[in-house]
Amino acid sequence: MQTYFADYLSLLQDCHKDIQKALDGLPSAALDWVPGTDTNSIGVLVFHLTGAERFWIGDVAMQESSERDRNAEFKVQGIDVDVLKKRLDDTFAYATRVLETLTLADLESMRTHPGNGREFTVAWSLLHALEHASLHLGQIQLTRQLWEQSL
Repeated sequence: MQTYFADYLSLLQDCHKDIQKALDGLPSAALDWVPGTDTNSIGVLVFHLTGAERFWIGDVAMQESSERDRNAEFKVQGIDVDVLKKRLDDTFAYATRVLETLTLADLESMRTHPGNGREFTVAWSLLHALEHASLHLGQIQLTRQLWEQSL
């Protein structure tokens, strides 16, 4: 695997590890708790970020349909922490398989968003997946802190 893709996977793995660490020891109630109006639970955030990650890496960069139901990601409730961790692991495993097939030249290739027809480079799609996961990592960490303070 080329260094760029190995470095990318290392950053993505660090993000996933930090999410898993934020999940450690949380009761089921914490996974469904929302800190306020127009906010999401930790369970929703994990489902959404893994769905988006799979979408941008698979559906867009690789043009492999995941048949993602984005709206369903925001309705998740009652999901066990082990299911969330497995979803993170499965999404990372998929990203690893994909990045093992790519070359640096592929990064410049244009891809079409299957939902809206906009075009993105493979590089942009990959970077967006990482950026998006990192953004939601911060929200997960903050939501955990707010949960702990509410007790």
